[in-house]
Amino acid sequence: MKRHLVIFARAPQAGRVKRRLGAEIGTLEATRFYRSLLAQQIARLAKDRRWTVWLFVTPDNALDHIVWRDLVPAARRRPQRQGDLGRRMKLPFLSLPPGPVVLVGSDIPHLRSHHIARAFALLGQNDLVFGPARDGGFWLIGAKRMRPLPQALFAGVRWSTSTALADTLASLPKQVTTAFADTLDDVDDAETYRRL
Repeated sequence: MKRHLVIFARAPQAGRVKRRLGAEIGTLEATRFYRSLLAQQIARLAKDRRWTVWLFVTPDNALDHIVWRDLVPAARRRPQRQGDLGRRMKLPFLSLPPGPVVLVGSDIPHLRSHHIARAFALLGQNDLVFGPARDGGFWLIGAKRMRPLPQALFAGVRWSTSTALADTLASLPKQVTTAFADTLDDVDDAETYRRL
């Protein structure tokens, strides 16, 4: 079975991406930063033949945005659809062809192919894998998909808080096996941006 890597992406439109960062460094600079990071991440991960890259995009009408038009074939670009983040994140796991799925965000500067390969390797012995972030969230979730996703996955998760990973783990039935990939961070504020 093929491995599927899903990149969750937001069209890089000023005022719609990296709003918290934009409030600190300026909307245009935050948008430029996100657009550059997004293009680099897609290009880097799409080159690896160990998996097929899928781009799940928001807003739904941004499937042909110039940033990813030349990086991911149209047939592998999908809309995220409506709902909270948990509902939108479940969609790729439920709709892609058979095989393990790893889903990542689009703004993780230190993300490289070896991080993705390790996540897929961890799925060899586990139902789910998570890539924790130092802020209490997670940058990656993967599923082996040999059995259905837990119904309660993402139930009661307080998104964009320091408890997002803990809430997600608490929603899982005891029989679901989990593993943890490397800890990486996205860039949400000026302090993290400057450290880069």
